Amino acid sequence: MQPPIDFDGRSGNLPPPTPPSPISSSRREQMYPTLSDDEVTRIARFGEVQVWPDGSPMFKIGDPGFGMYVVLSGEIRVTRRDAFDRAIVINEQGPGSFVGEAGQISGSRCLVDGHAIGEVRAIHLQPAQLRALLIAEAELGERIMRALILRRVGLIESGSGIVLVTDTHTQKLNVLQAFLSRNNIPHAVVNADADGEVSQYLEKWSRQRPEYPIVLSPDGVILHAPTEAQLAEALGWLPEFGTDEIFDVAIVGAGPAGLATAVYAASEGLRVVVLDPQAPGGQAGASARIENFFGFPTGISGHALTARAFVQAQKFGARFAIPLAVSALNCALSPFELQLTNETTIRARSVVIASGAAYRRPAIDGLARFEGRGAYYWASPVEAKMCAGQDVILVGGGNSAGQAAVYLASHARRVIMLVRGESLNASMSQYLVERIASLENIEVHYKTTITALHGSANLETVEILGESGSVTREVAHVFLFIGARPNTEWLSGCGVAVDSSGFVLTGGAASTHSSEHETSVDGIFCAGDVRLGSAKRVAAAVGDGASVVAQIHQYLERQTPTL
Repeated sequence: MQPPIDFDGRSGNLPPPTPPSPISSSRREQMYPTLSDDEVTRIARFGEVQVWPDGSPMFKIGDPGFGMYVVLSGEIRVTRRDAFDRAIVINEQGPGSFVGEAGQISGSRCLVDGHAIGEVRAIHLQPAQLRALLIAEAELGERIMRALILRRVGLIESGSGIVLVTDTHTQKLNVLQAFLSRNNIPHAVVNADADGEVSQYLEKWSRQRPEYPIVLSPDGVILHAPTEAQLAEALGWLPEFGTDEIFDVAIVGAGPAGLATAVYAASEGLRVVVLDPQAPGGQAGASARIENFFGFPTGISGHALTARAFVQAQKFGARFAIPLAVSALNCALSPFELQLTNETTIRARSVVIASGAAYRRPAIDGLARFEGRGAYYWASPVEAKMCAGQDVILVGGGNSAGQAAVYLASHARRVIMLVRGESLNASMSQYLVERIASLENIEVHYKTTITALHGSANLETVEILGESGSVTREVAHVFLFIGARPNTEWLSGCGVAVDSSGFVLTGGAASTHSSEHETSVDGIFCAGDVRLGSAKRVAAAVGDGASVVAQIHQYLERQTPTL
């Protein structure tokens, strides 16, 4: 770790600190409720009272999570700070207030600084004690949980924290932005070419030619074009596991099925760990809007839905290791051993395969060159912003393609859908078919495919083959939603039976004695899209995750406890 960057005359030409976020203005009472004396008394039994002298630091950015402080006397000044050492006071919270945000439920690294104003007496709840409070005090816990979530949203909207310095939009920048956004990490992007003073600052600490994007963290970490895993490791986001630690269930994949399994298993007292190489939510987390999910008549974004499930699972004590991929599963040992890509080994008495599916890459000439630089497999706000006022091409005719087309139509000038089949009715929900037909800036072309992508640094033209022949169109953004293949390579050598395409066999297809979610290996279960015959719907994946827990309980009850 390098020392913090010292920027003399930091007002200079740097962009001013971001003003208060919209959420801070519109829902401030929910973000900063005042606790009654009775509520403070009820909270006190979960923590312990501590004292800090005037001006002393109570926590700082990058520290291990502290949980929550409930102020009894004095005030705590909470400040957000970015990598340029610019700080803004978020709030000064006095008696009856509590300090914390959603990441503190699991003990994640601090995103803000806190100092004592006057002598501070406060009830300190460690993350485990905070989780116990949220579960034991239902109504009070709901108010606290809502405030913690809204505070994280406020930090994200303000763009404080990590700064990505770049000279242009690159594939690496898009990947890092998507990773930070989907993991709800506050960040901002600064263009070095557009801001000469930023370039001068970079030259102070690096004589080498910069490799963009450069990641600058408020706690002094500086990284050149890191991968998601390198970024997470450098900033201390990955959890540490004890060598003698054994989980009741290890869940591979944090999509809807994996998150549902985590919520129900952890809420029933099982020791749960969830592993995912990217972010909570899986492909569903990248869906712009899900309108046919039970209980949300006006629809909900995939990110919002799965982010809530992520926090819910943490509330019940599930532990997450993101981004960490499983490279191998040893089914011959008891408990099972999962080898991770960072050379860590995790042991668990049972395993749930919820690794979902990876985006299918079609045979398009030039596709590999433009992935992240004009060709995308998802449509998040990052990509939508780049497409504002432009024509875009979207390939695919399923529900994911339909949701993406409707979302992009609210940003792009025109969305050109290319569908291999003769209609949308066979592969898309009727409400999406009707929505697409009602939008004037979406045009659909059937029996049409892309054959090649061209451009210099970024995508410029696209070759399209239809019934009337081949044409070339000037388009800078192409979105590919043509299905996915199962993520099951890590099961190789374990003995879990899969079909010819790699989907996991369960129930009667795996063994005559297996129940619905059991695989061919006793103690290994499967849920969600990676399971052969699954419905490939978010609601079905959630149902899979909920129902598999009962079968896990039955399996664990049959086992002799490991001493």
